[in-house]
Amino acid sequence: MATATITRPVPSDLSVTAELTRRLATTDYDPLPEDVRTLACQCVLDFVAVTLAGASETLTGLLRDEALEEGATPIASLIGHPARVSPQQAALVNGAASHALDYDDVNFAMGGHPTVAIMPALVALAEARGTSGRELLAAFVAGYETACRIGALVLPGHYTQGFHATATIGTFGAAAACAHLLGLNAETTAIALGIAGTQAAGLKSMFGTMCKPLHAGLAARNGLMAAKLAARGFSSRADVLECSQGFAATHGPDLHPQAALADTTVGFHLHNNLFKYHASCYLTHAPIECARALRDDHAITPDAVQAAELRVESGASTVCHILAPKTGLEAKFSLRLTTAFALAGIDTGRPDTYSERLTNDPAVTRLRDKIVVDFVPGWPSTLAELKVTLVDGRTVTTRFDSGVPASDLAAQGRRLAAKFFTLADPVLGRARAEQIADAVGAFDRLERVSDLTRLCVPQAATP
Repeated sequence: MATATITRPVPSDLSVTAELTRRLATTDYDPLPEDVRTLACQCVLDFVAVTLAGASETLTGLLRDEALEEGATPIASLIGHPARVSPQQAALVNGAASHALDYDDVNFAMGGHPTVAIMPALVALAEARGTSGRELLAAFVAGYETACRIGALVLPGHYTQGFHATATIGTFGAAAACAHLLGLNAETTAIALGIAGTQAAGLKSMFGTMCKPLHAGLAARNGLMAAKLAARGFSSRADVLECSQGFAATHGPDLHPQAALADTTVGFHLHNNLFKYHASCYLTHAPIECARALRDDHAITPDAVQAAELRVESGASTVCHILAPKTGLEAKFSLRLTTAFALAGIDTGRPDTYSERLTNDPAVTRLRDKIVVDFVPGWPSTLAELKVTLVDGRTVTTRFDSGVPASDLAAQGRRLAAKFFTLADPVLGRARAEQIADAVGAFDRLERVSDLTRLCVPQAATP
């Protein structure tokens, strides 16, 4: 990132935590621009879609079984399942389910996946409190913006050092959003962030395992707990972000107060939200788009490929460069394999593509092994260039940047709706899926968030 490093310690008259919580506490729904409201509703729809699809994953079932074995007051919904559990258990299970397919949205200011850390906590809390759709949307925007500003405070070093920002920064986002929904003032919200900060953890070394989705669930659960404890009077430091041995000091080499507090060129960080249309790590998306374009433009078949060279930013080498994945989860973090999927015409938007069978298919692995990845220092992390040499001697090349947000929100909405129905129909049936889409379309008019969540249970399982 281009942000200049700020020399420590932070000036004594500058409290990043206090300023962020002041802004957070003053966020309201009515002043939000119409496009921000639209984007927030699109995040809700995408969250429901990926959580429904992730509800049947093995890791989700394990977490759900653990929650049910523990026992709980049946207050909050498990999306895609008839069971009801405590709000914190729901935040954990739904958060993990929503990230299980790695199909959820991204913001590079945060350095991770904001919605799956924030929305599961908010939905569970909203159900418990009988909250309206408007209140949830305002809280979501407040938490989202706070998470992105904390990302600006500690990136890039926080991420490159090995922390999964969805887990760490996501915990702050969930706490901030829940504090807003609870109506906490700025001072109490700062305490909530302190409680969140002392729980913030998550390792990038866990990518390709069940622990990566677990990170999102833990962020949601821990953020919810932080806000609720603060509301009860639990104590913590009110300057967790910038204090000596606080979050920034212990979680990376960078500290950028000015970047965290600066106005963004687009007004809201939410304007830079990036939705995913491939069920894999976002850094594989530009290579996938390159491969799709070359395949379509030049009628490339797998047998026609002699060799391929993929150029991406060097940081991807520590994120999604599993050379020879064996499992579906590992496949999501393999630049070579996801590029091979796209070159072979395999639909990378289908969750069942990332199976052990396809990951180890001999024809796919032969194509995978023809791809060499060149890591280029200083490139934008979302830029990819793919050069394919064909057996007939031709060489074709293209570039794609997956970091450009959509400018046409209506078109984006249509593409998200198609994704939603693809994921929701097999779980709920078309009629119920259409009811959910209608409810999200009128989300700011919902009297209770539970009017949406009650639709997210398979009808055969409804009492």
